[in-house]
Amino acid sequence: MDAGTCTSAVPLLEVDDLRVVFPTPRGMVKAVWGVSFQIQKGHMYGIVGESGCGKTATGRAILRLIPPPGKIVGGRILFRGENLMEKSEEEMRRVRGRSISMIFQDPAAALNPLFTIGQQITAIMKRHKVAHGEALRQRAEQLFEELGLPHSRDLLECYPHQLSGGMQQRVMIAMALCVESDLLIADEPTSCLDVTIQSQILDLLVRLQKQRGLAIMLITHDLGVVAETCERVAVFYLGRIVEQGAVSEVFRHPRHPYTQGLLAALPDPQRWGSPLKMIPGSVPTPLEAIPGCAFAPRCEFATDTCGNVEPQLVSVGDDHLAACFLYAADPGKGRGRA
Repeated sequence: MDAGTCTSAVPLLEVDDLRVVFPTPRGMVKAVWGVSFQIQKGHMYGIVGESGCGKTATGRAILRLIPPPGKIVGGRILFRGENLMEKSEEEMRRVRGRSISMIFQDPAAALNPLFTIGQQITAIMKRHKVAHGEALRQRAEQLFEELGLPHSRDLLECYPHQLSGGMQQRVMIAMALCVESDLLIADEPTSCLDVTIQSQILDLLVRLQKQRGLAIMLITHDLGVVAETCERVAVFYLGRIVEQGAVSEVFRHPRHPYTQGLLAALPDPQRWGSPLKMIPGSVPTPLEAIPGCAFAPRCEFATDTCGNVEPQLVSVGDDHLAACFLYAADPGKGRGRA
């Protein structure tokens, strides 16, 4: 079974064997390596993992926004059946914002401090010919009100620094949705916010997804956020997907030792006062040459095969895949590609 094929429906987005590298003076960093997944129209798909595991690079690669000297060196990115890797830069500019939008991790850094909120959101709508003249401001005000932003008319005249973190994030969401894209890539949309505002932003995204039939790719390190909002999830480790499937299946019956470790490390009210469990060791540097499973040095189940052969995703249940030799019938078939 193909790693990205878990449903018969035609996907809105299909990522197949994506590979992203960053050359450095110390060697080549494989930021994303052999990643495959699908997102269906109107669904919320979670990508979860520790910092530096390739989540953000995957989201940027879909829009072909990998900052140089980084580059995409392999794979296909199919959106509505069209390969985005074959499009020119001018064609990609029409895709960005119009068909696929992205909420960046730090809204304060993503918003331009030299222009008002109104100038920035109307510029997006003008570029994609969503509205003209006074209709631009009217549409912006209507969208702000829909997102729970008070005094929408006055807000258009504000500069980013005059807004709170929660308001800045809502403005970023408004900019991402002002042209009614089909896919929204949300990169850690709540990481800079307090708990109350985090909950409000997540509720807002879920409501918009249901109302608009919007597909959302949610990038986060928070397993709880994925459990509450997403239908499907991919667990990343060192640039690779180690487990993926339906959220209910992956979280109730985690198969990969890394996923099991992440879930075991979550605070449990029934063990209040007990030390939190932790995964031994540390994540290897992406500069290290790893011939086998990247998680093997930290895994209590690792064998000699794990250290020499890269495991591939195999079926471990209904709509559930894991890259682990605990479930591979023939470990030799799991040899990774160079």
